[in-house]
Amino acid sequence: MRLGMDNSARMFDIRTGAAEQVAAHALPIKSVKWVDIAGGMLITGSWDKTVKYWSTSTISPNPMGSLDLPERVYAMDVSQQLLVIATAERHICIVHLQQPSIIYKKTISPLKWQTRTIACFPEGDGYAVGSIEGRVAMQWVEDKDQAKSYSFKCHRKDLPNTRDGTNVYSVNTVNFHLQQGSTFSTSGSDGNFCFWDRDQRMRLKTFDTAPGPIACTAFNRSGTMFAYAVSYDWSKGYAGMTPGHVNKVMFHMVKEDEVKRKPKK
Repeated sequence: MRLGMDNSARMFDIRTGAAEQVAAHALPIKSVKWVDIAGGMLITGSWDKTVKYWSTSTISPNPMGSLDLPERVYAMDVSQQLLVIATAERHICIVHLQQPSIIYKKTISPLKWQTRTIACFPEGDGYAVGSIEGRVAMQWVEDKDQAKSYSFKCHRKDLPNTRDGTNVYSVNTVNFHLQQGSTFSTSGSDGNFCFWDRDQRMRLKTFDTAPGPIACTAFNRSGTMFAYAVSYDWSKGYAGMTPGHVNKVMFHMVKEDEVKRKPKK
């Protein structure tokens, strides 16, 4: 799947290399997700303040449905029947895919700065949200579970003997390990990625710093491989886009003890 500033989404056939337009918006599409519903459904979120639903079994220029949002889409994720959409101005819209044309709940991110990434819990009952200010929040959907919600600092570097004290970096991605459930990764503009345990509220593993910001990450379905893209993330504006900037995809083979829950001491 390819998104672009031409306001469209195109699906590529990896066998033939042929591309076919499968979605369109009035402004650029920021996020796309596919779910195994109704024979295959594509969900697109755009800066035009809408989410649209498209059939991938029967390609049509018209969406199956759409949803109006309070602001531009910045990030989006889906798990089971839960769709969460993060927009500008820190809005978060929660949708149950049994009723995709209705916003089940609207809320404001508990983080004070702009939302950068959002990821559903594998159980489909909550989500993680990351901001440009080196913080991640764990949020449950239902009011009865709100006591379990919390946030924490990450992707920061202490600067000893300086006036500022700490460099703060954007959290660019959060991804959950589908086999371990509670285990998730974060990556950031500092070039680091870490594995964490959501329920025990602890860091499991920190890895060596990559040669540039990490813009995108993903576990494979079995959780045995972790892919991360090292590329400029525009966290420093156009001035940070220097000639020869690293631009590559790297892979880490995941060991069980890196993602498995640690016994309580």
